[in-house]
Order: sequence, then structure tokens, then C-alpha cells
Amino acid sequence: MSKIISVNQKIKKFKSQIIVPGDKSLSIRWVLLSSLADGVSRAKNLLLSEDVLATIKAIKKLGIKATIKNNRCKIYGKGLNGYKFRKNLTINAENSGTLGRLILGLLVNSPYPIKVIGDESLSKRDFKRVTDPLSKFGIKFKLRKNKFLPLKIFGSSKLVPIKYNEKKGSAQCKSSVIFGAMRADGTTTIKAKKSRNHTELLCKHLKLPISVKENKKYDEIKIRKVTNIKTLNYNIPSDISSSAFFIVLTALSNNSELTIKNVNINPSRIGVITILKKMGVNIILRNQKIYKGEKKADIKIKSTKKLRSINCPPELNSGAIDEFLVIFLVAAKAKGVSSFSDLSELNQKESPRLIWAEKILNKIGVKTLSTQNSIKIFGNPNLNLDIRKKIVIKNYLKDHRVFMTSVIAGLTFGGNWKIHDKDSIKTSFPNFLKIISKLKKND
Repeated sequence: MSKIISVNQKIKKFKSQIIVPGDKSLSIRWVLLSSLADGVSRAKNLLLSEDVLATIKAIKKLGIKATIKNNRCKIYGKGLNGYKFRKNLTINAENSGTLGRLILGLLVNSPYPIKVIGDESLSKRDFKRVTDPLSKFGIKFKLRKNKFLPLKIFGSSKLVPIKYNEKKGSAQCKSSVIFGAMRADGTTTIKAKKSRNHTELLCKHLKLPISVKENKKYDEIKIRKVTNIKTLNYNIPSDISSSAFFIVLTALSNNSELTIKNVNINPSRIGVITILKKMGVNIILRNQKIYKGEKKADIKIKSTKKLRSINCPPELNSGAIDEFLVIFLVAAKAKGVSSFSDLSELNQKESPRLIWAEKILNKIGVKTLSTQNSIKIFGNPNLNLDIRKKIVIKNYLKDHRVFMTSVIAGLTFGGNWKIHDKDSIKTSFPNFLKIISKLKKND
């Protein structure tokens, strides 16, 4: 079966309703916390992507039983001290930065060295940003070139509380330290730049000894040693990052309308909605509810004819960091010049995404100006590519979001696209192309 897909026809108008898979951030965190719980935790709508399946494989290696049947998962937790640590153990995080970084916080008390590895893409990402703060608990690490995977973690039975100033807006680093603090004697204090807060909300829901004081630009988090974690039964809301591709597809298509059901709209994750609304996209949130600490809603989108450029406020970045590639497609079609700054975190993802965003925009004839952490996009409301315009997307480190962004660009702007490595979507959104096919049939 070919791993290259062709997109050579714009999508026609559609009116439909879809459900996207469970939130990836919540799915991974549910698996990890449930592995430490006292008893059996159950989840519905768990995202069965490669990243989440890698997380389940990891806890199985640590002696935790897990079963999956009909998109439902059971995890048989053995308590905070239930992991079966052993010599010569290797955890493979595969492509998942979330798994690779968060699980380090759960391994801090291992009596044996544990090796953590990843795929080619993950092995190029910075792990020093998480091992540095974790080291303060009293543990040691050995990293390739002092920064990259593979690494070895040397745990300790005598963990001390720490003070950690998280300045990058990395939810992964913050969450890993929260997990490590659960085993330290005393109170750990984290001053964290605003970022997604799923870990804190889950900890609060589980009534763990955590407090969060919110300020305008940062949160002050305090967490004490945890003695036990109760089981967590969870119907996981749909992923806003996956939904973003279909929000933009609808906005940029003609005479179309779409409702995405039961989506996680955690305030730390909806920067994409805030930004797109500022650009004129017609988005309405319906049936808003609070579920186990998380906000969720149905998202209704209609095609938008007149899009505005934006000078994007940097404080919105952390809430949209995974969605900027598709946001840039809207900027490409907007009237005027859009500016985005303070985006260095984009190049810390599965691929250097800011670089790839500019490549895609330039390939479709959109003028850009960029620095290492900013981009200006000169929008063209009349952007429409001829079928003879050939565009090839390859060698992008199999970054799932580059692949899906390219598909959306082809379906909305036209042209003749050849997009390599379609298997990349298995890491986060395995049925992405099936939903695209459904919308194509719905015109």
C-alpha cells in the first residue's frame, strides 16, 4: 500500500456532524495516573493512536496490566509503589514527547537504572529541559550529547522537594515535575509560565495534595507527597488539536457547515478558537459543560468569506502551540499581513514546525518573512491554485501535523499535491483520512 497520498481536487460544499477521537493529552495522562491508582480504572473514547498505545506498552513493562476492547480500556493499577522495577529495563517512548518526558517523573524512585529511547524524530528533541529540574529531586541522568535520547535515569529512594521556575510554557516539563513531586518528602513549588493544565485538573479531581494559584502570566503550583491515588473512570472528550484541522477546513471551504461533538475546550487549549475568531472565522460553542474538571462543548463552524489578518498576541501562543500550522493557512487567505511572534517552541516539536510552515506557505505562492521565532504572512484572499501546480511534501520527520496541514491546504487552495508518509497520522489521529472521506461524500 502506497504511503503517498494525492490531493488534486478541492473539497466541495458539505454540511455534516463528526466526532473526532479522544484528547491525546488527556489519554496519555489518564493512562499514567491510572497505572498508579489503587484498583481498576476504566476509560471510554481513549485515543488509540501510536502515542497512547506506546504509553500503555510502557506501563505494561513496569508490571501494570492493561486491556483494550471496543475502544474501551481498563488499567489495573497497583498503587503508588506498584511498579515492578527490574534490571536492564528499557522504555520506548516511540514518537511521543509527552510520554517520553512525563514518564521520567514517574521513574524517579527506581532502584535500578532505566533506559528511555525514542524514534528518530523524538531522539532529536531536547530532553535536558526536563532532566535538569528532575535532577534537583536527587536523581541522576545520562543523556546522549548531554541533551538527547537515548537516556538513562538513575532513581533515588530519598527524594527532596524542589523549587522550579518553568519559563518556556512547557506543559510536559511542568507535568513531569508534578509527577516527580508526588514521591518527594515535603512541598515542591513550581512557578510555571502559562501552558495547558490537564495534569493539574486531573490531580485536583483525584483530590491529590496540589494547589494552584493563578496569576496573569504564570501559575504557582504547590504539591506535597502523595500517599495514594483513587481509580479514575473517564469518558475522554474529543481532541481540540485534531478538531482544529476540520475547523479550518470548514472555514476555508465554500458554503459549508460542520458540528464537531463533545470537544475538550479547556481554557489553556482554546487559543486556536480565540485566534480564529479574531480573524473572522464563524465559530460557535454549544452545550458547554464541566466534566471531571475539564470544559467540553460542541463546536459549530460555518464557511467564512471575509477573513482578517491578525497581529497575534504572544500570550495566546501556549494555548495554540499545536494548531499554528493550520492557523497559518487561514492567515494565507486573509486580507492583509498577519504577524506571529515568540514561537520558538514550535521548533521544539516533532519537526521544526515554523520552518515547515513557511515551506508550505511558500510552495503555495504565499509571501512570508521570518526569523527564528516569528513569521509574517502576506495574505491573499484570492488564493486559488491551478491543478497544474505540483506540490510535493516529504522528508518532514514524519510530523503528523505537517501531513494533515498539507492535506487541508490541498483541499481548500487547490493544486496537485503529493504528500508522503501518510502513516505519520497514526501517532495522533489514525482515522483522519476516513473523516475527510466522509465529508467528501457529504457534499
